[in-house]
Amino acid sequence: MDATFETAPLVTDIFRPMIEGRYDVAELGLTYFLRTFDPDDPRYLALPIMPNRNFRHSAVFVNTASSIRTPQDLAGRTIGEFALYGHDPGVWVKGILAEEYGVTPEQCRWVIGGTNHPIPAFDWLPQPVPAGVDVCRAPERATLDAMLKAGEIDALISVDVPQSVMQGSPRTARLFPDYDVVERDYFRRTGIFPPMHIVAIRTEVAQDPDVVRAVYRAFCEAKDLAAQRYLDEAVKQHMGVMTPWFSKLFADNRSLFGDDWWPYGVKANRKAVDTFLRYHYEQGLSGRLLTCEDIFVPELLAV
Repeated sequence: MDATFETAPLVTDIFRPMIEGRYDVAELGLTYFLRTFDPDDPRYLALPIMPNRNFRHSAVFVNTASSIRTPQDLAGRTIGEFALYGHDPGVWVKGILAEEYGVTPEQCRWVIGGTNHPIPAFDWLPQPVPAGVDVCRAPERATLDAMLKAGEIDALISVDVPQSVMQGSPRTARLFPDYDVVERDYFRRTGIFPPMHIVAIRTEVAQDPDVVRAVYRAFCEAKDLAAQRYLDEAVKQHMGVMTPWFSKLFADNRSLFGDDWWPYGVKANRKAVDTFLRYHYEQGLSGRLLTCEDIFVPELLAV
């Protein structure tokens, strides 16, 4: 199969042309995919390939003078969010806050913008805001990091770590300072390693089962090669990695996650994807509750 490959320095520079119809197959954030998904006439379907996944308790930051010490303290506060009301980490965080801590989006005020740099509104993408939720954009030249430091917002949910946190500012901090412990506990309880992105395929291209299987197989083989490199380098204690004790972390992670710690396929990801779909619907970002059967290419539902 002949193919032309393109990449970009920012994932949104891939998302936008895909949504505008310039690619046949591309990585898409889950919420970006779902915002353009019409179950009655889908322009794209999803392949069960998760090239980006991350635990997201680590994506919540607070102003240290705001007296926010627990997740429940976020109720009634003004919270910044990166790029969209409901970017991929934001959907996960809001869902977890509601489900595990009783803090729902309508209890808060929301300010949308860029974390470390001002960004324009993503006007190429539908941006639904549910009734009863207070959402506004940050001032044109403002950054959410600066607003957090100044106390103009109380907290921030962001895929990007604020520069002030990276620089050790005493004015900002993570809501969960021991986020790795919290996230490991979350995985033990739920079995969910949150997927952020999938690979989307144009619906007309997905009509060819040979193409669908070839693309899925190529991504699986690439993932297996990357995973095997980690396994092979464990013999030499990962001397090529500039992180002390990385081999211990790698061994601990394999003990927790098993040998396939980054699974593809519907079977291994059904609970995580269905949870995201439910959160997306509960947060007013989907018109109806979708399932894996709705969004994934039928050819791959059994994998």
